[in-house]
Amino acid sequence: MNQRQLTKLPIGIQDFVKLREGGYLYVDKTKYLVDLIDSGAVYFLSRPRRFGKSLTISTLDALFSRKKELFEGLYAEAFLNRPEFQPCPVVRLDMSQTTTDQDVDALRASMLLQVQQNAARYGLEISETSPGSALNQLLHDLAKKQGRVAVLIDEYDKPILDSLQDLEKAEVFRASLRNFYTQIKASDEQTRFVFVTGITKFTKTGIFSAMNNLNDISMDEQYASMLGYTREELDHSFAPHIQQTAEALRLSEEELLEKIKAYYNGFSFDGEHFVYNPFYILNFFS
Repeated sequence: MNQRQLTKLPIGIQDFVKLREGGYLYVDKTKYLVDLIDSGAVYFLSRPRRFGKSLTISTLDALFSRKKELFEGLYAEAFLNRPEFQPCPVVRLDMSQTTTDQDVDALRASMLLQVQQNAARYGLEISETSPGSALNQLLHDLAKKQGRVAVLIDEYDKPILDSLQDLEKAEVFRASLRNFYTQIKASDEQTRFVFVTGITKFTKTGIFSAMNNLNDISMDEQYASMLGYTREELDHSFAPHIQQTAEALRLSEEELLEKIKAYYNGFSFDGEHFVYNPFYILNFFS
């Protein structure tokens, strides 16, 4: 099979818009996102690195922004066509982009910058100078201007994980993050949907201790296959890649799939369903 016939693999691409507009292979996970929106409003999901958390955040952003053209042929297309669905403003915070190799003032400055960048996205200016107060102002001003807000936080725990070799610094970072995250609970009337991702679950950060309405779906059977590829998804979406790779390695397709399973299918988040690590699968076929 000619390489040019294969759908491009989105290695390292975490932006849903770029992935869809670029014609890259996409395993449709939007049913899980629709179920989340239909079922509740405040969620936390923990997964390892390189497992698709950032792409999930980006996809939710596109959903709430009602970028319908990107969802053509996907499960969420019907959701976006519901008469009752209304788009809403999105506040998106990527804590992996904060400054963590300096002191807490640098961390706070980078958090404030993200709030200001979100405000600029909607033509708003932030007068508050502390990250927590700025976030509170943004949520209130944005809700007043355009309606209740979807808040999407990626890698909420990154500043703490980056400072674990210095426990005193980690504690200072945690206190600063607590003041920042508690503003989301304080702005409950202004939020429509909250989705938080991270690698682990740190208490006393304001995410779990203050947001006592947070629904942790990390080990929920219903969402066990929300990130990562199932065997069925592998068979369906990667069929041409499987065929070409099997030919190149002089294996039968079943032999190849058994070897792939042995290397990459070791993840289960409910003890029942197993998924392949998406980053490693993409690199393997590449």
